[in-house]
Amino acid sequence: MKGAAILLSCILLATPAAAQTAAQAPGAPPVAISSTTAGFIQQVAVSDLYETAAARLALARGTDAQKQFADKMLQDHGKTSADVRRMIANHGLKVDVPSQPDARHQAMLDELNDKRGDAFVAAYAAQQVQAHQEAVELFQSYASNGDFPELKQWAAQTLPVLEHHLKMAQQLGGDNAATVGASPATK
Repeated sequence: MKGAAILLSCILLATPAAAQTAAQAPGAPPVAISSTTAGFIQQVAVSDLYETAAARLALARGTDAQKQFADKMLQDHGKTSADVRRMIANHGLKVDVPSQPDARHQAMLDELNDKRGDAFVAAYAAQQVQAHQEAVELFQSYASNGDFPELKQWAAQTLPVLEHHLKMAQQLGGDNAATVGASPATK
């Protein structure tokens, strides 16, 4: 399992190079995309980076239920990352894909990294609820208003999986997870 997480991390780190290579393939000029589409792709990448890193921490520190959830997050968010990379490559999209979490998601990971025991269990559950609420909103928005047809369709098809993740996350911490505040990084 640890090998799979390391492999996934390496793949995610290689994403910008792969995207640039696909966009700069000889004979095929890069395809410009709207700022809405670029932003969606970038937010998906950051979300996946956060989810996989948080899942690795949960595998080491979480409850049995959180470890099962973390395994599912590694699998499913690895798939979404691969799907996005494949669309970028197939269409030669011109987009910079982040290889590291943004400052907000890094702060969330730092918070998790500093916690042990019950404090970790509560923080992980709360963060997962918030992260999946945000992911559901992101995918709903792009599925409704996106301007790149294949990506829009993919967002709509992926949405039920994220909604299921949210329901699972809400069950991770019992009442604590359902009453998440606006900023898990401050909890």
